[in-house]
Parts: sequence; structure tokens; C-alpha cells
Amino acid sequence: MKIFLTGASGFVGGAIAAELSKRHEVVAMSRSEKSDPTIAALGATPVRSELGAVDPEQLRGVDVVIHCAAYVDQWGRREDFMRVTVEGTRQLLDAARRAGVQRFIHMGTEAALFAGQPMIEIDESYPYPAKHRYLYPESKAMAEQLVLAANLAGVFETLSLRPRLVWGPGDKTVLPEVLAMIERGAFMWMDQGRHRTSTVHISNLVAATELALTKGDGGKTYFITDDETTTFREFLTSLVQTRGVTPPAKSIPGKIARALSVLVEGVWTILRLRKEPPLTRFAAAIMSAECTIRIDRAKSELGYAPVISVAEGLKDLQANPA
Repeated sequence: MKIFLTGASGFVGGAIAAELSKRHEVVAMSRSEKSDPTIAALGATPVRSELGAVDPEQLRGVDVVIHCAAYVDQWGRREDFMRVTVEGTRQLLDAARRAGVQRFIHMGTEAALFAGQPMIEIDESYPYPAKHRYLYPESKAMAEQLVLAANLAGVFETLSLRPRLVWGPGDKTVLPEVLAMIERGAFMWMDQGRHRTSTVHISNLVAATELALTKGDGGKTYFITDDETTTFREFLTSLVQTRGVTPPAKSIPGKIARALSVLVEGVWTILRLRKEPPLTRFAAAIMSAECTIRIDRAKSELGYAPVISVAEGLKDLQANPA
């Protein structure tokens, strides 16, 4: 099978490229020569292109597009989120359809449904919010809706996977960021870290993605998790302890953290600062709200089951710190 992949230089896209290239021909979007060696080392073939400007000719003969690239920062201009995540997805869908690609797998997120509220034991019937409050979730929701609307049964099948809190080897965000905050003395729990959460190990997400190459119904979304629930405190403590670090006990009420984040973002906006604030509204909200997810649809329609447990993943991280 020939696969065109976006986001191969990122955590999720890179893991997908490394695994699927063992059994498939993977060509990956590369924006510059600087990315070419990284992509080649994963076993994929770099193709010079970028979101919003993919030539349909570059997709000729491709069976499946796996779209992982997006504007993933928590802070930025609205036009950047819209240009990269939304319009980039729109143009890629059009190019794939014109090139005769048969399947389009979008890497979505549970955050597309999030506007600050707790989400408890949700499944794919859970609705998008009537009004979004944060740019990243809004842009991902808009992109996902474009993907689902483009589905044409038997001709161009489009679906969206929705991982929650991806972790594991190669993580460039969760573990490194928590460790950095602890080192700076800036880490605090929100509400004592008591809120429950689902997670997904990168190996489980890659396994689900490979299943979606041939399984799953077009026009649908699929939540992907480790099929376990934990609390932020339990999970993040175990995660940083794989690096020999114990997080501090200090905590701040979630309501206060959310209020502070509004103040901080306000200052950043007034001063027109481009660097990400130390606390964003989105981060404060998502760390102070429960998010537990059911994966019945992925189990029944993709045949998905976790290939590694949380305990096994943590043990592996501790044994292999690189």
C-alpha cells in the first residue's frame, strides 16, 4: 500500500512513519531539506510540499493519506490556526480527491469537543460545542468537520481518529514540558491533580492508525485511548518518575488557575507578545477538567485493542530513557 503522510517530523507522525514504512511504501511531506534526513531515517521518502499547496500529482498512485500535521501551539494568531489547520486540511482533501486517493485518515483530538467543560465517559455521539473558547480546539473541530463532510462511500472514504493525551517514546510535549516546569519551579497541580483522564500510548495510536488503513467507516470519528482511566496526579507522577523526578505537592484551585490564565493572556495580547504565555486559558481549562472516554466503536469497527498497557509503557520508558 502507498501512503502519503503529513506531520512526519512530529511525535505522532514520526511514530506512524517509522512503523508503517516497515510494511508499506510511505512518502512524507517535507517542507524543507532540513526535514529530509529525519524523514528518511524513519524509513519514509520525503516529498517537497507544504499544507495548503499540495500538488495532486504528488498524490498520484497513493492509496491512503494520513494527515497528522496541524498548528499545534496553544498560543498564536487566529489566522495562523485557520490557514494551517483548517485551510491546509481543506486543500489536502481536494488534492487527494482529485488524485484518486481512496482513503483519508485525519488525526483529530478529543479537544475538538472541548470548551472548558468536564467530559465524562463520552463516546462519539458527544456533540461539538455550540461555541468554541480556544483556538486549537476550534481549528481542529473545523478541520475534522471538513474531513467528515468530504466522505464519498466507496470512492473517497474519510474518517478521523481522536487520540487523548498521547505519550510514550519520542514524546516532545507532555513529559518534556512537565519536566521543564518542575526544573523551573513552575509546576503546580490543579485541584490536587484529582481530575480523571484517559490517555493513549503512542504504540496504541500507531496500531489503531494501521487498522484504519482498511477498517472503519467513512464519515465517522473514532476515539483511541489506552482503555484505562487514571488521574492527572497518578499518571503524571508516574510519568516523570520514569526520569527519576518526583513532582512537588503544591497545588492551585482550578478556578483560580483559569482566572489567572485570562489575566496572563490579556497581558500578552496588550503587549503583542508572540512567545507562548507561561499559562494559557486552554492549558488551565483542560488540566482542571475530567476527560474520560469510551472506545467501544474503535473496538467493534476497527478491531482495536491496546497493544501495550499503561504499566507496561511506563516500565518501558524507565528502562529506555533515550
